Amino acid sequence: MSDVSFHDYAALPSDARARLMKRSEADLSAIIDKVRPIIEAVRTEGDGALVRFGRDFDRAEGLNADGLKVSEAEFDAAFAAVDAAVVDAIRFGIDNIRSFHEEQKPETMWMKEIRPGAFAGDRFTPIRSVALYVPRGKGSFPSVTMMTAVPAVVAGVPDLAIVTPPAPDGGVDAATLVAARLAGVETVYKVGGAQAVAAVAFGTETVKPALKIVGPGSPWVVAAKRLLAGTLDTGLPAGPSEAIIFADDTVHGGLAALDLLIEAEHGPDSSAYLVTHSRRVADEALAALPDLWARMSAQRVAFSRAVLTGSTGGIVLTGSVEESYDFVNAYAPEHLEILSKEPYDHLGRITEASEILLGQHTPCSIANFGLGPNAVLPTSRWARTYGPLSVTDFVKRSSVGYVTAAGFPLLAQHAHTLALYEGFSSHALAVSPLRQEFIR
Repeated sequence: MSDVSFHDYAALPSDARARLMKRSEADLSAIIDKVRPIIEAVRTEGDGALVRFGRDFDRAEGLNADGLKVSEAEFDAAFAAVDAAVVDAIRFGIDNIRSFHEEQKPETMWMKEIRPGAFAGDRFTPIRSVALYVPRGKGSFPSVTMMTAVPAVVAGVPDLAIVTPPAPDGGVDAATLVAARLAGVETVYKVGGAQAVAAVAFGTETVKPALKIVGPGSPWVVAAKRLLAGTLDTGLPAGPSEAIIFADDTVHGGLAALDLLIEAEHGPDSSAYLVTHSRRVADEALAALPDLWARMSAQRVAFSRAVLTGSTGGIVLTGSVEESYDFVNAYAPEHLEILSKEPYDHLGRITEASEILLGQHTPCSIANFGLGPNAVLPTSRWARTYGPLSVTDFVKRSSVGYVTAAGFPLLAQHAHTLALYEGFSSHALAVSPLRQEFIR
C-alpha cells in the first residue's frame, strides 16, 4: 500500500510539518466568492431561490415551494419506511444522549452572598429559536439529528427547526425524520448547503428565521456561516470530519487501521491520521488496509482512499511517544482515539482534542451513534478554544445582582472611588449621598 501517505515526522522540515496541520476548509476564499450570490438570492427571492438551488445543487427535481416544510404525513410515512432495528437503535442512542446532556443542564439560577447584603449570581434561559443543520451530501445522518436535537430539547429551546438537504424526489431521509420526532423536533425544512444558512438567517415565506444555527456541514456551509456571522449566531466551527488515531506499541496496527477508516470514509474532504511512534504498528496498519477496503462499499473506499493517499491523511511515524503527544496537541483534532492497553497513561499528556476516546473498545463509531457525549465537535484546530456541542450552546447566561440597603454603603464607597479615578462623574453621583435623598 505504498500509495497511502506516509510521513516520517522526525525527518520532516518545519514547513512540511506545518502542511500536515491543514484541513480541506483551510482556504475558503474561492468558495466564499461562490456563496455570496447564493446568500443574496435567498435574501431577495426567498422560497423561489431555495427551490432553484435545491434542484441545481441537490438534484431535487421533486422539490417545490409548497413542499419545503416536511408534512405530518411525511413524518408518519418515515416511521413506516424505516426498519424496526434502525428505529430501536435511534431510540437507544437518544436515550443515552439525553441522559448525558441532562447532567449538563445548569440550574436555572444561583445566587451567592458576595459581601453582607450584596448578592450576585447567574440565571440561565433557553435561546428562543435555533436551527439545527443536518448534512446529507455524502450520506444520511440521523445521528447528527440526535446529537443536535436532544441537547436543544433538554435546554428547553421553544422554537426548534431542522434544515437538511432534499433528496432527488424532494423528500427527506426517513431515518432523519424518525430521529427528529423521537428527539422532540417537529419542524423540518428541505433545504441544505449555503442556502439553508441564508434561509434561517433572513427567513423566507416558509422558513422561519432563527437566532442561531448549529451542526456540521460542508465547506459551503462553513463559508456561509462565516459570511453571515454578523446576522445570526453560527455556533461552534464544525466542518468536514477529522480524526487522529493515536496508537502506542501495546496494540495491533490492524486495529489502528480499522479505526483510521471511520472518519476517513465520510468524504474526500475529511482528514484522518494514524499517529504512532511504533514502526511495527505503522507497518501492520499498512498491511491491514487492503483487506479492510475489500470489506467496504465502493463509495466509502473511494472516499477513504482519497483521504489516506492525499494531503490530509495517512500515517505519521514519530520518533517517540512524546513527539506523538506534540503532534496531537498541535493538530487539535475533532476526534481522538487513544489506542493502548493503558490509555490513561497517555491522557494527561494530551490537552488539545475535542473528543478523546480511550482504549481498544471505544471506537469513534460508538461515540458517533450514541455513547452519550455529543459528536458535533469543533474542527480545524478550534478544539484549542471550543468544546463539543452541549446544552450550554442552547442557553444564554444573564448575570443577576441584588444589593440591600445594609449592603449598599461599603460597595458604594469603593465604586465611588474608582468612578472618580476613571473620570465618570455620573457613575460617582449614582453612588453618592444624593442617591439616599431620592430613595427617602
